[in-house]
Amino acid sequence: MKRPRTADPYRDLDVIDSRAPRFNQATVGVLALAAVLTGWWLILGLLAAQLAIGLTFGRRFCLPCLAYFELVQPRLGEGPVEDSRPPRFANMVGVGVLGGATFVYALGASILGAALGLLVAGLALLAALTGVCAGCEAYRLGARLRGIHSHRLDRVELGDFGAAPNGEVVVQFTHPLCSDCTSLERRFRAEGRNVVTVDVSRRPELARKYGIALVPTAVAVSSTGAVLDRLAG
Repeated sequence: MKRPRTADPYRDLDVIDSRAPRFNQATVGVLALAAVLTGWWLILGLLAAQLAIGLTFGRRFCLPCLAYFELVQPRLGEGPVEDSRPPRFANMVGVGVLGGATFVYALGASILGAALGLLVAGLALLAALTGVCAGCEAYRLGARLRGIHSHRLDRVELGDFGAAPNGEVVVQFTHPLCSDCTSLERRFRAEGRNVVTVDVSRRPELARKYGIALVPTAVAVSSTGAVLDRLAG
């Protein structure tokens, strides 16, 4: 049975069907590989331009996105919904490398241009086939480092979440359209944990205060507000 759409692909921009980036990566990977193998290096420039246009003006101007959301998703149903920031960052990296490949090809450095084109093709096809996205992981690592640097999450004020200090509490930062968030909360409750959820779309000030760069993020907190363990994120 097809899963009904829970997130509008053109309005709910902070989340995305997880299959959409993989469809986009498959498109980029195949075309980048074809560009290098055939010597039609201008394809790399067109890919860079298309990614840049989609990033700037939205998914309605991203041709692979339109193909997925208008042709593929209606037939397969919506996949798991995830945070859109990691794949967006991966696309930004793709614009830079594809643009660099096009530039050096134009200068006559075809070997370097081919190497950059093959790098994009290899990483994009790897992500499409396995779900291992190097750009997404780089975003998560950078976000984690920024969060640790500016907001060391070793203590929270339970009063911020309307939680009474009565034993250990799991504070989970979530989003209503995040599939992983729902699954994680369900698991915590099945384990008998006392869970307090914080919707970052409704409480962005708390996300900023505690340096939450990704959802789901969850921490176990003592009755005094001390963070005992980071459970997710």
